Amino acid sequence: MKMITLPLGALETNCYVVYDEASKACALVDPGAMPQTILDTLEKNELALQKIFLTHAHFDHTGALRALHEKFPDVPIYVNAQDTDETLNMSHGNLVYTDTFLDGDEISMPPLTFRVLATPGHTRGSSCLICGDTIFSGDTLFEGCCGRTDLPGGDGAQMLASLKRLAELPGDYHVLPGHGEDTTLDRERRTNYYMREAMRV
Repeated sequence: MKMITLPLGALETNCYVVYDEASKACALVDPGAMPQTILDTLEKNELALQKIFLTHAHFDHTGALRALHEKFPDVPIYVNAQDTDETLNMSHGNLVYTDTFLDGDEISMPPLTFRVLATPGHTRGSSCLICGDTIFSGDTLFEGCCGRTDLPGGDGAQMLASLKRLAELPGDYHVLPGHGEDTTLDRERRTNYYMREAMRV
């Protein structure tokens, strides 16, 4: 698995371009803004877009969706079914999706498989995507911090439960968050105040 990280938009949301080097099959995680930058990256690297995944539906993670859907109408766009309510999801009308996923679903893009781990707290439908030894954590887990829970659909108790669930995953993972620098699960278990609090619950 190869990866390109694109910090996009005013909030510098990390859009991840995930691809298989041999086949050039490609998935996007959280295309939050600047669709032309994403398209230019796909073209420059000769990648074939197969899937689009959303960790949640906030506007800064969905801002490029409509332009991408117009360009690639047959490419499926996945979001947690709990994040499709326009009155709560703060997508600002940006959310376009073709498919929903739920906790435990596995979505294949051979030779890669993305496993869904529901991690509500930031939003009702916040989800992490696990591919190999990598977790795309969206706005659930950041380096040294976690997502805010004071927005519509947010819930502090759910966030703690989600952080505990992540902490209890066996082994270590490379963590790629929705904003900021990457980290590892072991590091966050040791040093992240919010995750350590969650582990005590």
